[in-house]
Amino acid sequence: MSVRRLPMEGKLLLIHSQERAVSHQLHRVYRSEGWVHYFCRSGSISRGFRGEFKNWHIIPGLCENSPVMENQFSIFVSRDGGNKKCSSVLAPGHHDGLKKYSDSGISSWDWNLSGQHSTYHALFPRAWTVYDGEPDPDLKISCRQISPFIPHDYKESSLPTSVFVYTLVNTGRDRAKVSLLMTWANSIGGFSHHSGGHFNEPFIGEDGVSGVLLHHKTAKDNPPVTFAIAACETQNVNVTVLPVFGLSGENHVSAKDMWDIMKKDGHFNLENFNAGCSMPSSPGETLCAAVTASTWVEPHGRCTVAFALSWSSPKVKFQKGCTYNRRYTEFYGTSERSSINLVHDALTKYRLWEEEIEKWQNPILRDERLPEWYKFTLFNELYFLVAGGTVWTDGQPPAIDEKTNPASNQQKHSKKPIKDTKSESVKDNLPRPTAEQVFNGDDLTNGGPQMPEQTNGLRVQEPVPCIHSKDGPENVGKFLYLEGVEYIMWNTYDVHFYASFALLDLFPKIELSIQRDFADAVLYEDRRRVKFLADGTSGIRKVKGAVPHDLGTHDPWHEMNAYNIHDTSKWKDLNPKFVLQVYRDFAATGDMTFGRDVWPAVCAAMDYMDQFDRDGDGLIENDGFPDQTYDAWTVHGISAYCGCLWLAALQAAATMAHRLGDRPYAEKYKLKFIKAKAVYEAKLWNGSYFNYDSGTSSNSRSIQADQLAGQWYAASSGLPPIFDEHKIRSALQKIFEFNVMKVKGGRMGAVNGMTPKGKVDETCMQSREIWTGVTYGVAANMLLHGMEHQGFITAEGIFLAGWSEEGYGYWFQTPEGWTTDGHYRSLIYMRPLAIWAMQWALSPPKAILEAPKVNLMDRIHVSPQAARAISEISIRKIAPDNRCISSSTFQCEC
Repeated sequence: MSVRRLPMEGKLLLIHSQERAVSHQLHRVYRSEGWVHYFCRSGSISRGFRGEFKNWHIIPGLCENSPVMENQFSIFVSRDGGNKKCSSVLAPGHHDGLKKYSDSGISSWDWNLSGQHSTYHALFPRAWTVYDGEPDPDLKISCRQISPFIPHDYKESSLPTSVFVYTLVNTGRDRAKVSLLMTWANSIGGFSHHSGGHFNEPFIGEDGVSGVLLHHKTAKDNPPVTFAIAACETQNVNVTVLPVFGLSGENHVSAKDMWDIMKKDGHFNLENFNAGCSMPSSPGETLCAAVTASTWVEPHGRCTVAFALSWSSPKVKFQKGCTYNRRYTEFYGTSERSSINLVHDALTKYRLWEEEIEKWQNPILRDERLPEWYKFTLFNELYFLVAGGTVWTDGQPPAIDEKTNPASNQQKHSKKPIKDTKSESVKDNLPRPTAEQVFNGDDLTNGGPQMPEQTNGLRVQEPVPCIHSKDGPENVGKFLYLEGVEYIMWNTYDVHFYASFALLDLFPKIELSIQRDFADAVLYEDRRRVKFLADGTSGIRKVKGAVPHDLGTHDPWHEMNAYNIHDTSKWKDLNPKFVLQVYRDFAATGDMTFGRDVWPAVCAAMDYMDQFDRDGDGLIENDGFPDQTYDAWTVHGISAYCGCLWLAALQAAATMAHRLGDRPYAEKYKLKFIKAKAVYEAKLWNGSYFNYDSGTSSNSRSIQADQLAGQWYAASSGLPPIFDEHKIRSALQKIFEFNVMKVKGGRMGAVNGMTPKGKVDETCMQSREIWTGVTYGVAANMLLHGMEHQGFITAEGIFLAGWSEEGYGYWFQTPEGWTTDGHYRSLIYMRPLAIWAMQWALSPPKAILEAPKVNLMDRIHVSPQAARAISEISIRKIAPDNRCISSSTFQCEC
């Protein structure tokens, strides 16, 4: 077992462990930040390393940060016929919200754990807590926590459940009676337990699984939630329950009385299983439940006790009225009581889950070529796939709540399920571009009838239909995750560009589902007008041909582009990023059906960009405002970042066209690539790296860490290098020497902008920030080009600043970025999942690794006539004039 020693002042310990043995050599490991997350795409709950349950994501887009302190594990130990007793909540230190004086609530419990000999270990989706001699000096306790995050398993990984397996080792000479207690409040975080109308109910399930259901009535017409807490009774373990206790003791047994019963008897009355449903709670009243598992542990013996938590919230409802079934209902149905079956399966299957998780993790953990910090950071950064407010539906059309849907013509009290989106969608009444139309070069943006408009200029809204092919892969549902818990937008695409390597590597069918959603969105238009905050102008919400910034906030898939700082239809990176992600996913999976299905959207996205090539040289230009993912960093003319993305997209589109048999488009994009590449290098290459942009501003010669993002994707997708290898390595080496090593000696990651004089670019907030996900992407690019030493040092800076005991303590909440003085922005952010791009670079998928070693670009034939035409004919502008950027552009003052 690989471990780290930890200093006594206490920091979060993050290790990897290939065994489940208890460590006897670790020091104290507690601090108020940091937690591990249950994997659950039916919402999520986090558990802090001190044992607190916090960061509740049960309602879409809403995160309740504060812990619910009634949710605890506790232990009661009795020896020598009851003469020696000890008891304690298994949570150390002082907690916010606990009163320092005795009352009938949880402050009356025994909070005796000091934490001096207790350690916490995290290796997502597993965690271990070791209590070495606390509270009983002759009892060693370990708790391992397992959630079913199992790559390529689209059933088990959707389940809203987690298991807590306690191993008790008696090192004393006397037999010990040990009772473990799990307590749970009827709450979904915040003050939800005070709203009233909640009730609890005991149950006895199959295979010895028994516990309590907690039925929670949510506010604002949100779907109800039912929790189940349970333990598994065996030949050596007895399970009892207390269905209801309260904090005041007025209507129910008080928390103090419950604790006294456990100290005296170590169990509850078996008759409690016959109690039935409790009376609904009154407003302001907190209902809690308890499950206890009791066993005898012989001298020098050991025993295992398992608890499980699950919750059933089969419906997920968004603010503007659309309600969906969650993914797990495909297997457990839509009953709120399915949490009984969920905890049963968790307690009977968790060993199989552990085996599958170990099969996945062990090859990486045992790879001696990889640095230790990289191994556990790689897995622990996956926490965001849970903590990102994730929603996973069954993929079926929604039911529309007419009370909250302003676009509905139905009566206010009705709900109408959409039975067939293909027949009922206004959008789908338009002729969808066929492959033949695309291959013939038909205009995809202006063709066909326009959407009907109301007198106020707003189009009647209809759902965006799926474009799953009848012959396509199995339906794995629809998937959403937030840009960050502070940036409430679903599937923010410019950021997903970095994060998507994790999904593609571990759950590729989910990644393809997301890409299908965006492919459909490209061909969709929403003419409702919105105002943009940066310059006060207004425009339509979603322009046809433009890749949306995000899938929305209050009505995802149907009302896109919740982002409203800039008009993202004028951004220069979104469309190339779509094409690059589509090609990478197409190349990695070899899914020809996927390729054919999304090809019309790829062509539309590419043709849309022609409007930004104003001088006809094949290369797009930026427009003097922050028109890309660095949305506070102004760009003038040709930029290293967007220009490189465009070159890579041209190459990807040409290659994809060739593989799909579309010769005209393959030839078209290859010609553009050849022409644009020459212009890009002539205007930006300065002998050692590519300038930030071709303008004349003070930062035009800055060294941008992300300047080779397009080349990163090209290499990740098996495409030939965009530039000569010596130029790529020269630019990466410059980034390493300046952006990485000149910032705290390489111990913080890669700063976004650095001047040629070796000073941080202070042009704006984002130029002087270190972006965690971008740093991982740069490191991956270095690995792809044989610069392993530089790559691992670059990425290690993020570990040292964010994850190590000497760092800033951002454990399991990696922010978007930080500055050189340690100020951070946007905790719990999507982009750091880009560390999986490093693993992608180290272990490419089979389809890319074993692809024929030929340059498909060289196999695309270009006729002499086409070569002449590309230099003689101005490039066709496909977007209407009113969608193009005027000569007066927004100037950002940072």
